[in-house]
Amino acid sequence: MKLHDVRTYKSVEPLAREDQLAWKLAAVATDLVPVDADVIDMLGNRIIDNASVAAASIARGPIRSARAQALGHCSDKGAPLFGIAPDVKVSPEWAAWANGVAVRELDFHDTFLSAEYSHPGDNIPPILAVAQAKGLDGAALVRGLAAGYEIQVDLVKGICLHEHKIDHIAHLGPSAAGGIGALLGLSTDITFQAIQQALHTTTTTRQSRKGEISTWKAYAPAFASKMAIEAVDRAMRGEGAPSPAYEGEDGFIAWLLSGPNHIYQVPLPAPGEPKRAILDTYTKEYSAEYQSQALIDLAKRMSPKVGDLSQIESILIRTSHHTHYVIGTGANDPQKMDPKASRETLDHSIMYIFAVALEDGGWHHEKSYAPERTQRPGTVDLWHKITTEEDPAWTARYHATGSGKAFGGKVIITLKNGKSIIDELGVADAHPNGARPFARPNYVEKFRTLADGIVATTEQDRFLALIDRLPTLTGAEVTQLNFIVSSAQLGPDAPAGIF
Repeated sequence: MKLHDVRTYKSVEPLAREDQLAWKLAAVATDLVPVDADVIDMLGNRIIDNASVAAASIARGPIRSARAQALGHCSDKGAPLFGIAPDVKVSPEWAAWANGVAVRELDFHDTFLSAEYSHPGDNIPPILAVAQAKGLDGAALVRGLAAGYEIQVDLVKGICLHEHKIDHIAHLGPSAAGGIGALLGLSTDITFQAIQQALHTTTTTRQSRKGEISTWKAYAPAFASKMAIEAVDRAMRGEGAPSPAYEGEDGFIAWLLSGPNHIYQVPLPAPGEPKRAILDTYTKEYSAEYQSQALIDLAKRMSPKVGDLSQIESILIRTSHHTHYVIGTGANDPQKMDPKASRETLDHSIMYIFAVALEDGGWHHEKSYAPERTQRPGTVDLWHKITTEEDPAWTARYHATGSGKAFGGKVIITLKNGKSIIDELGVADAHPNGARPFARPNYVEKFRTLADGIVATTEQDRFLALIDRLPTLTGAEVTQLNFIVSSAQLGPDAPAGIF
């Protein structure tokens, strides 16, 4: 890996295309190095992971609405939708839209946290949709997905967005565009233009994850995916984009990030170096914000030690800056303490999550968010006894590299008799460095658990068998990388709209 300095350039300063970040990202995408076997295996895991969450959310309102919008754009040259037979196809950008919402709705798939945070699995719906629409095979799909993951992870390592209240989909648009460029075997020049266009059109604010969080939280990555596909299509037709998108005097860094005096350092593979960034990422065992994963495991571990939870006087969670200020009391969001808050808001309240995990000794993707659960008097009482506090040591661990990187915290439970119960956990049990790291059998179990009663067992088997042959799939088989459910499982029709 090589670190690349990225800064603002005045219009009068020379900056060759080859020295621009968007070009360097495009060069990584279009460097057709072989994809390593362990990377291919993990790509298969993440396709399974995405399908798991999509199955569990298939009848939820946001998915029904997105699916209805997509079905207004049917195309013989399109891609299939989760849950629907593959002979029904929609234009690929709309397939990415509907499938992307299904993948993201429960906030239950893979994650990568560094200078910025991300869900790199959001790259899969747009890249897969284009592969299916163009009849491309498994080898091309693997190449595109490896590139999408690489670009997003490298951007997340080098450029922080949230400190400037820019939503993290600003890294997803360029990564999806780069992944599609790799998938299609496009030139570096075309991919460069697509990456710039995708960045320009997917830069939005973090209000989507602040205050009263709405269903747009699930739609935002799908929007970036849709814009990325359109950007590639436009670039393939010979059209350009705002340039230099990152370094321009009126560009991304100068006005939306740290300004013209700041230098970012983005790590990228050298020419000929394999794309292995997906192996730095990790999935979720629980349907909740990633920084809560280790703390849910910790709550499960601490609950038996406490015994009678009514004897708790207070709970303090000492954790990283990001956890405290984004999902903790440092966010100063009263909605995070509101029993009638939306699922999307409670998913970003470590106070609520820790209280329920302490009471239940676990977490469920539906039951833990049900209104009767959120409004239970004992839960509300316990929930409101919890505060968070930034600990510089945990912040340092959050930004560490290698095995020292951690996303958990230290919990101090003070009882009414004055005694304290103290424990800490750095990473979730399912993390690659955790007590029981997720491997293929865990991904399969997650899929079968979430698909149970929704996707027929024979259909589950068919889908999983395709994943086992991922790099050798034909174009026709790539189109079948989906699952079908009965019409009854799709839920009622969405309200009418324009399409």
